[in-house]
Amino acid sequence: MKHKRPHIIATSVCGALHKAKNMPCQDYFCTAHNGKKSVAVVSDGAGSAKYGKIGAKIICETLCNILIKSNLKNIKKDIAKAIKIAREKLIIHRYNIHKSEKGLIDFSATLVGFFCHDKYGIFFHIGDGAGIAYKSSDYDNMIISEPENGAYSCETYFYTMPDWSEYLRFTDIEDADRILLMTDGVTGFVFSDDCYKIRYNFLVPVTEYLESEKDKKRAINALYNTLNDRKAQRINPDDKTMLWMKLS
Repeated sequence: MKHKRPHIIATSVCGALHKAKNMPCQDYFCTAHNGKKSVAVVSDGAGSAKYGKIGAKIICETLCNILIKSNLKNIKKDIAKAIKIAREKLIIHRYNIHKSEKGLIDFSATLVGFFCHDKYGIFFHIGDGAGIAYKSSDYDNMIISEPENGAYSCETYFYTMPDWSEYLRFTDIEDADRILLMTDGVTGFVFSDDCYKIRYNFLVPVTEYLESEKDKKRAINALYNTLNDRKAQRINPDDKTMLWMKLS
């Protein structure tokens, strides 16, 4: 039996800071689908990292390629395996002049993603950014994978750190059919400053529009324009990635 593919709307926007410095967007996202299984990952390459975009791209693609072959029973083990493989790819990368873990700092990136089989699955997360799972229009019972910062608000954690496994977090997803993933440039619009409350005045109009718009290209353009709006860029000049997925 052929299963219906999930409906995915996602985009990345270069932040005003990077635009001013003539730098590319350091964010990246990737998705994979096979039968009832879906994987999606977004990553924020650190602005201070010379090759943060490469670090973001490699972790997203590696996780999707490996996890789409996994299952709920082995998923945590396979997530850790995939992160180790991504790190190994960066160790031998041609831009890693040290050819050792010492050079991984130049590829620093966060990650937040999910794996699901049917409507059950798991968020996996290192650093800031956020994940939200919910049933259609049921915004009162969201499952949230929250951002994690260090001792300072501008400090977070990366999968390229030596102690990355200490910061790898999991959140179970049960009976959800809508998924949101976002990098740090978007979380300020979705969450209150302390990350304990949802800003419904942003989240609901955006998701309801994505729910109703039949033209995928138009929906992607509208999401891009929302995140790239002059006011949005002034409020948060970081790169911004948002991925919305309808599982059924």
